[in-house]
Amino acid sequence: MRRKTLYSRLSPPQLIALSFALAILVGGALLSLPVTHGVNPDGTRRSVNFLQALFTSTSALCVTGLNVVDPAKDFNRLGQVIIMLLIQLGGLGIITFGTSFALLSRRRVNFSERLRVAQQVGALNAGGVLSLIRSIFLYTFLIELAGAALLAFRFVPLEGWGRGLFYALFHSVSAFNNAGFALYSNNLMNFVADPLVSLVVALLIILGGTGFLVQLNVVAHLMDPRRNRLLVHSKLVLTMMTVLLVLGTLTYLIFEWNNPATLGPLGFGAKLLASFFQSVTTRTAGFNTLDYGAMGLTTLFVSIILMFIGANPGGTGGGIKTSTFYVMMASAWSMVRGRRDATLFHRRLDTDTILRAMTVGLLSIGLVNIMFTLLLALNTRADVRFVNLFFEAVSAFGTVGLSMNTTPLLNPDQHVVLIVLMFLGRIGPLTFAVAFSRSGSGDLIRYPAEKDILIG
Repeated sequence: MRRKTLYSRLSPPQLIALSFALAILVGGALLSLPVTHGVNPDGTRRSVNFLQALFTSTSALCVTGLNVVDPAKDFNRLGQVIIMLLIQLGGLGIITFGTSFALLSRRRVNFSERLRVAQQVGALNAGGVLSLIRSIFLYTFLIELAGAALLAFRFVPLEGWGRGLFYALFHSVSAFNNAGFALYSNNLMNFVADPLVSLVVALLIILGGTGFLVQLNVVAHLMDPRRNRLLVHSKLVLTMMTVLLVLGTLTYLIFEWNNPATLGPLGFGAKLLASFFQSVTTRTAGFNTLDYGAMGLTTLFVSIILMFIGANPGGTGGGIKTSTFYVMMASAWSMVRGRRDATLFHRRLDTDTILRAMTVGLLSIGLVNIMFTLLLALNTRADVRFVNLFFEAVSAFGTVGLSMNTTPLLNPDQHVVLIVLMFLGRIGPLTFAVAFSRSGSGDLIRYPAEKDILIG
């Protein structure tokens, strides 16, 4: 009875943060067991210590994809299955899973539990959250199975039936949940010119990162346009996604065109395919078919911006989210033009939305800079440059998982910093701040406004 009372007293942000932390510890404990580790050619077990296992668990549950060990070699099939389950759990959300189990056991789900789930999946209200969860689970598993079936056409001939089918399922789950884990030591660089693998993985990433609510709204609109109109939120997400994908593709295509270590040796079709794939995966997915350690500084800078913006609200990706970025830019542009209100598709953005977006943006910038400073302070290697650490920090915060081949070179203290950054990036800095801030009874006193403060 006491446990139930404690559970019911937790706010949605507190439950999200604590459930992720507990799951990370459990996953780290499982992955540290020798029975999950791979075998060397001489028959001895490969060594994975607890910190490396905890890092892998955090990266999987926070759907990031950064690795201090090689999942393809350092973990056997059992370890890889655990990683895949952690990815699925982290992508859909721990509380979403818990509520689904309650539904299966026909236990009554009260309003506070609905509110917690609504916050995690990005639902606009808690009323229809249970039917939404059913739709999310059905949709997710159907898409992942379809993706695995398509990828099997490539992986089965390469790896054989048993191994090939598992590879297809693993990469489909990893792609849809924007995790970036791959069972090849060089990620997906072997498939840089392969349209089947590149396009299927890219499509899974887009579907997973678009957001469940947006996808359900689009499907309903296509089935019955008169009764189900596109929400303003859906229009914003689709517009921002298209713009960022086009800009990202052009960036990689233009600035890496003659780079002999990336796009240079490829034909035009392969260059276009690789550029599109990097543009998709940079926004929180973490797969790569090109070597980011060999890219130019201009490309890396644009990649950092795309990683920081991230995916869409309610999806499986991270970052500050496309809607937050738009609201911040629209508000600033309205102020520059002397307009009182920021607008979106002939709708006015209210003050609370603008303040929330600004708060998320500022907290995120502050968090990345603090953690980046720690990475610099703890750095002991001369071959790890300033740009490497900044790229690593933004990648961890945005739960992207891309790296300039830097993660394994960092020391244990820096790995702890990245673990914290991945955790905070997954649950969101605002969610974490609200979860552990002191709750009060509200502002009983409202002071007079002060306008004699110079800004800008």
